[in-house]
Amino acid sequence: MRPDSSPGVVVFLLALGVALAPVACTGGDGGGSRETSDTASAPHDERLTHVQTFALALGDPLDENAADRLAPFDLVVIDGEGATPGLVESLQADGGVVLGYLSVGTVEEERGWTAAADPYRLDHWEDWDEDYADVADPGFRSLMVDRVAPELLRSGIDGLFLDNTDMVVDHPAQAEAMVDLVAELADLVHGRGGLVFTQNGDPVIDSLVEYLDGWNREDVSFTYDFDSGTYIPVPASDTAAAGAKLRSLANEGLLVTATDYVADGDTDATRRAVAAACEADAVPYVADIALTRLPDEPYRC
Repeated sequence: MRPDSSPGVVVFLLALGVALAPVACTGGDGGGSRETSDTASAPHDERLTHVQTFALALGDPLDENAADRLAPFDLVVIDGEGATPGLVESLQADGGVVLGYLSVGTVEEERGWTAAADPYRLDHWEDWDEDYADVADPGFRSLMVDRVAPELLRSGIDGLFLDNTDMVVDHPAQAEAMVDLVAELADLVHGRGGLVFTQNGDPVIDSLVEYLDGWNREDVSFTYDFDSGTYIPVPASDTAAAGAKLRSLANEGLLVTATDYVADGDTDATRRAVAAACEADAVPYVADIALTRLPDEPYRC
């Protein structure tokens, strides 16, 4: 996750010439309905065509009640290492699509493969207390493709949600190798009939599109500022650019989702975030920065 910063959605909607009344959306603290864009395409993978609700549930404890909490969502992303066959089967039995989270651009702490990834650490990412990965090293790519990803797929998940592929924006020397890594992982996952998603990285995502089934964009309207420890709106120009990229990738046949971070109880920010996501042809999700807060009802357009 790479939250950015800052002002609101209303300017973005007006800039697009969209009236506010038709774009309010239902679910959670949202409310309302919208008409789908005339240019929006259906996802190229038929398993995703029914997806209307989404949860980036990485902070969920995945305890004995996890299936009940997550069952209302058509698409859920859970921690790949924490996924169990029992939980996955339960969610799939209700028609859900289950993706396992895997950061391929950083070395996370306290993973089963952390020690094996130690030789591939680059600089430290203080916000999340993990290190960027030397993706250009063949040893790291082999670790991901030959060991880590197959271990996660054994739980029966429907595919992988790859995070931090966008680290190449700040580490351009890793860009070519990141494309190679995503391509290899896509071969592995697609070869088993699975799905591949990633998120963020607007300047570089086009190089990965051919390998993907879906894309999540964080911080479309609201984000968490690590320096101040507060939730803030993003600049209107950034919201507009994110919306344009979401619509563009939706038109290329990807399922697109949008995740915004707002303070607990901020219903106005939630409503605005859901509305902007829906207007961008994205399936909306709103949570706290730790992704521990699930809505009472899924957000939907």
